[in-house]
Amino acid sequence: MTQISEQALQTAIREYRDPYLQKDLYELDAVKALNTDEAGKVTLMVELPYPSKGIAGALKQLVSVALENVDGVECAEVHVGQKIHSYKVQKDLPSVPGVKNIVAVASGKGGVGKSTTAVNLALALHAEGARVGILDADIYGPSIGMMLGVPEGKRPDTRENKYFVPMEAHGLQANSMAFVVTDKTPMVWRGPMVSGAVMQLLQQTLWNELDYLIVDMPPGTGDIQLTLAQKVPVTGAVIVTTPQDIALLDGKKGIEMFRKVDIPVLGVVENMSVHICSNCGHEEPLFGHGGGERIADEYDTTLLGQLPLHMTIREQTDGGEPSVVAEPDSEVARRYRDIARRVGAELSTRERNLTGSISSVSVTEH
Repeated sequence: MTQISEQALQTAIREYRDPYLQKDLYELDAVKALNTDEAGKVTLMVELPYPSKGIAGALKQLVSVALENVDGVECAEVHVGQKIHSYKVQKDLPSVPGVKNIVAVASGKGGVGKSTTAVNLALALHAEGARVGILDADIYGPSIGMMLGVPEGKRPDTRENKYFVPMEAHGLQANSMAFVVTDKTPMVWRGPMVSGAVMQLLQQTLWNELDYLIVDMPPGTGDIQLTLAQKVPVTGAVIVTTPQDIALLDGKKGIEMFRKVDIPVLGVVENMSVHICSNCGHEEPLFGHGGGERIADEYDTTLLGQLPLHMTIREQTDGGEPSVVAEPDSEVARRYRDIARRVGAELSTRERNLTGSISSVSVTEH
């Protein structure tokens, strides 16, 4: 039997380059074990540093074929898992118990689909194999409960009259001001009260071993947003905009705000990039073209993805079944999952927070 060369195996493994981080598996420190037996069987254990369930099957197939082309290899078995770490936050603020990473989803103005993006991003990260929570910090217009199909009037359980138990919906842990007050009560509050209420919701919720907590921020870049950005230990921010010049202007303000408080902007999501006619499928850029790309270039950040203006996205979200769970195989769900992998991959390049929660490991088998 031909002696299998360790060098040849490593060369075969290096042929695969991660589509999001543009590195091979050794450069990512993702190869955890490589074994061969006397029968010519090769076993490889891979652990990616971000939620990656959607690409695990392709990785497995490509690397298996590369290994089986090495002299002496009879068959190859590739196991793919993921390990998500806790990453550094601004000014080394103390971590929130039970949460590894907080991702703020923000917009410079209202009406750009920020909450829809936040809830679908959270669901997409969960679909990619992560433990995810969502906090509705949009005090004046909390909508996450409705979007997740939480029945009106349902209240979270409490522990010791002090802590909230997050609601469970579509596999997410969720909390919102809407769960604590009725929608008939308008929030007539000044800035300090709002930021105080958000901090209380964040810190007094019993989050259970989350890899990511998505925070749906209030729209705008005023005093409330700035206070929250300074007080909440945020690992990174995602800016939602539309291609309109006025929305882009506000999107830029959002990026500037996070940069001022040392929060890395992970990228820009361009919402409503094209309108798709529900009758004939014709695509038309109603709000302009290429705006998200321009803002990403100007601020040296990433265009995480572009999402269409489509009636079904609104209908599904209003009905409590957002696109990622309503139609998991649709083009829209595919785009959200791609954005989720990009966000996770971008975060994995940051400096680790060694004082944060213990990293979690999950093995993905296909």
